[in-house]
Amino acid sequence: MRDRISRRGILRAGLVTAAGVAGLDVAVRIADRYGLIPPDHGGIYGLGETLTYASQRLLTSRASMAREFTRADISKVAPVNGGPPKLDEYLQLFARDWADWRLVVDGLVARPHAFSLGELMRFPSRTQITHQACEEGWSFIAEWTGVPLAHILNLVGASPKAKFVVALPFDRAWESIDMADAWHPQTLLAYRMNGDVLPTGHGAPLRLRVERQLGYKSVKYLRRLTVTDSILAFGKGLGGSNPEDGYSWYAGI
Repeated sequence: MRDRISRRGILRAGLVTAAGVAGLDVAVRIADRYGLIPPDHGGIYGLGETLTYASQRLLTSRASMAREFTRADISKVAPVNGGPPKLDEYLQLFARDWADWRLVVDGLVARPHAFSLGELMRFPSRTQITHQACEEGWSFIAEWTGVPLAHILNLVGASPKAKFVVALPFDRAWESIDMADAWHPQTLLAYRMNGDVLPTGHGAPLRLRVERQLGYKSVKYLRRLTVTDSILAFGKGLGGSNPEDGYSWYAGI
């Protein structure tokens, strides 16, 4: 652990020094050497995105936790951003109470699998009360229950070569996260909210919860998770629909 902290401190100092003395260009080369380049590193804000992401990853670790609250803190109103998917397949699954719905987990895994909602609910679960912050300024606190994504990654045998988990929903709002957040203990596949079945407006039957990032990373209406070492084959290669719309891929808070 001491060696890991020492290496982290040296690298962090190198990034800060490079950014302050020689400019962001050098800092980006250092980040690249350690695999800390975000998918949206191109464009006018690319250098800043890279420095932000690399610095955050070096300053925090998998052990750093988002704040958790008590039941007394749960918001009386939990705003819903947008309506449920209008896709026929989604509407038919909803009408059958999700009996035929499956979460496909594939990509760089040893054992690809399609999980039913019942299967997921039988796995070890975690319940946490956390704050969801929206990039548009609103927020709420809610209780989420689900299976840790790390448990699923272990079951399917995620490859050590994996760099991202891509979350693909029934609508267009797809996203991806790096493996640091994928393995994080607070990252859930949530099927309950405030002790009840996950409401349709909040992502039924299953949504991702990425507690250390802004709300748009917590993808609703999940249908597939793909473990991969590259984002280039997905959409425009920027890591999600929100980066394609101009938001940052890394939305750490």
